Amino acid sequence: MTRPIPSRRPRRLRLAVLVGTSLAIASLAGCGGGDDDDAVEIRTLSNRADLISDGDALVEIVAPDGASGSGLSVRVGTRDVTSAFAKRADGRITGLVSGLAVGDNVLVASMDGAKAAQLTITNAPRSGPVLSGAQTKPFYCATPTPTVANGNTPATPGSGLSGTPDANCNVPAEAKLYYRTTAAAQSTANPTGCSFGLPDPVWNIGATATTVPAAPTAPANGCFKPYTGGTPADIATTTTDAGVTVPFIVRVERGSINRGIYDIAVLTNPTQPWTAVSPQNTWNGKVYYTFGASTGQPRRQVRPATNWTSAEDQLKRGYLVATNSMTDSSRNSNRVMMSETVMMMKEHITDTYGPIKYTLGTGCSGGSINSNMNASINPGLLDGIVTSCTYPDSETTTLEVGDCVVLVEAYQKSQMLNLWTGLGLTQDQINTRKGAINGHPDQTACHGWYNAFGSNGRAGLFQQRLVSNNVTGAITQATTFSNNCELPNSAVYDPANPVATANLPRCNAWSWAESIWGRVAGSPAARDTRDNVGVQYGLKALRDGAITPEEFVTLNEIAGGIDRDSTPRNARTAADPEALDVAYRSGIVASGKQLAKTAIIDLRGWDDSNIAANLPPGQTPGTIPIHHQWYSWAIRDRITRDAGDAQNQALWRFARTGLAAPGTLGTDAFLSMDAWLTALKANTSNATLEQKVRAARPLSGARDTRDFCLLPEDATQSNKVYDMAACDANRFLKPSLSPRQVAGGPRAEDVLKCQLKPLVQSDYAGITFTTAQFTRLQAVFPSGVCDWSKPGVGQQVAVSPLTFKAGPGGQPLGAAPESREQ
Repeated sequence: MTRPIPSRRPRRLRLAVLVGTSLAIASLAGCGGGDDDDAVEIRTLSNRADLISDGDALVEIVAPDGASGSGLSVRVGTRDVTSAFAKRADGRITGLVSGLAVGDNVLVASMDGAKAAQLTITNAPRSGPVLSGAQTKPFYCATPTPTVANGNTPATPGSGLSGTPDANCNVPAEAKLYYRTTAAAQSTANPTGCSFGLPDPVWNIGATATTVPAAPTAPANGCFKPYTGGTPADIATTTTDAGVTVPFIVRVERGSINRGIYDIAVLTNPTQPWTAVSPQNTWNGKVYYTFGASTGQPRRQVRPATNWTSAEDQLKRGYLVATNSMTDSSRNSNRVMMSETVMMMKEHITDTYGPIKYTLGTGCSGGSINSNMNASINPGLLDGIVTSCTYPDSETTTLEVGDCVVLVEAYQKSQMLNLWTGLGLTQDQINTRKGAINGHPDQTACHGWYNAFGSNGRAGLFQQRLVSNNVTGAITQATTFSNNCELPNSAVYDPANPVATANLPRCNAWSWAESIWGRVAGSPAARDTRDNVGVQYGLKALRDGAITPEEFVTLNEIAGGIDRDSTPRNARTAADPEALDVAYRSGIVASGKQLAKTAIIDLRGWDDSNIAANLPPGQTPGTIPIHHQWYSWAIRDRITRDAGDAQNQALWRFARTGLAAPGTLGTDAFLSMDAWLTALKANTSNATLEQKVRAARPLSGARDTRDFCLLPEDATQSNKVYDMAACDANRFLKPSLSPRQVAGGPRAEDVLKCQLKPLVQSDYAGITFTTAQFTRLQAVFPSGVCDWSKPGVGQQVAVSPLTFKAGPGGQPLGAAPESREQ
């Protein structure tokens, strides 16, 4: 008979065994018990004992009071692993034990003068999954050299690895050495400087490529060059933030984890050994995790989109820089699997390099989504984040994308065009109306969403539609077909032939993450969160007098929605209730409650228009204006609502330089976050994590993180303004709205589907509809209109992290496994 060992006081003697992966996750910690004074206690430190991957786990063995620790015996199943242990400099006994089988492994520890204990460690394969559920197939692995498309098999990109992957994309990891030269980097002032291009450039084939491109070449004057030994004449030196001065030599490890290709780069001394229990002092113990931008769900493995070379500031200070293509938003829009990949990466880092002090995540656009998603789906994976071009999450960003698509299409329908012609409006007057309905400075922001991501939700084959004229909003449709899976067209679902192709891959985000959402009953389609039932487009514009009642009624009559394939239809779009429940419970809709546990610095640039007359001083047209100011405030509103205040979020605003942080602001944010996290980890009090994050925030001195703005009229972009009223008064720093906010929705923008209320004339004070107009409006909204005073349908407090091992929908992880007397 066995019984759990409850928690107990810290003991004088503590023994630890490194059985591979070491991952400190605040929300997943506390993995073994102990208060039986005569029993050994076993704790997994790398992760919960039921979330281990890649065959190893960090375990701590604690001796009971009075036991000397002599006669220690540790075994996994029938295998004796005691020889892996040795006493280290910190007085703890640690060792690396590998070879855990996939599934349950019973680890037993005993010593003289103590009862033996056991702990079941559940191990997942290196290729995953751990908790994200069944992996989507087919999925095509990258190969040592690219291959051309063959029938229904797509072209495969080059992996940057020499080994041949197995069916799950597992391939032996490889490591190479590079050194930083003493050359100054390229800049506007130094155009002939060295390049931070990869010394082993990416050999990836584009989505439509069918032939192998010419092999890429390393930059002729690279800032990083291959290191082959000795002391090159042009090698730089660096001093880490721990005060260690070393030649600037970087070890870059590449391999495959969770079917994504990863890069791990860190300062190293190639003449010295490095193990997890004895790391080199070239590493400061900190991890800088970079997330790739955009969003997508292709079925092909590629190398990461983010280059380790771009993190010179972090590398030279001793940070370990990590990235994985499954944490690039352009390659994976399953946010649970993405955060799972971060978890697995951190385990591997600890196995190979040693314990992690803290992890700082960063990314722009889709990379900011993944930064925030880790904080919401699995709090504690990232201790702090520095984001730019920031969005809260993918599900609620989809609201603006979807609304812009239906509006851009509606503006080109004959009913709207004829109405505007009949009113005698000029094109400028029409565009002013579009801006008022969209909530943006002008019409171009919705054009940007339409062109960049308007077809991203397409489940199968489609002909790309693009706004071809930014002034008139005219739309052009491609004559050829494409798909979002990056597969041959013959290999994916075709909405025009739904029966014959029903079981072929579907290419939208919900089908890619089918293990999370589940399928619609009786259908191969995944459940979906998209919805615009009851949304009154242009409501604020109507109340402000920017559009007439007839324009308001006509617009809502013709807006319509989309079906599951994203094909336009007259009926509004309706979400699946089960998907709404999953979105909120799992934290996929970024939870203010969960985000409140993470230190955040948001570099909020400007990207609301690409019309010259509407740009801040110093900017020229040319962007795809989709990274709107209000998204940062949506995050702030959620945290404030759910946690009482948003003092864990620093908001640094600027506009003159667009999305790019001016001057040294990006480096300043990194160093300020470093100071913030250093103080956070030094706080060993019993305060909550939320309280510790706020107490650790630097609010003065060189690393001051107080909110500020840089006024766009400031040509030097160096004068920080801390008066928020002055910042808000500037039209380029004041957040605009979204179409859903113009329709009455909250700025938090986390209501995926609104609750409805009856349509009544008295709700339109000061606005006069004719009897015919109001009858038409009733026909548009037969079940009622959005009641924004109520939470959204299915909206609830996140209980993340969830596990999807038992299937879609997810279940709370529950209590962590505890060791038990044998």
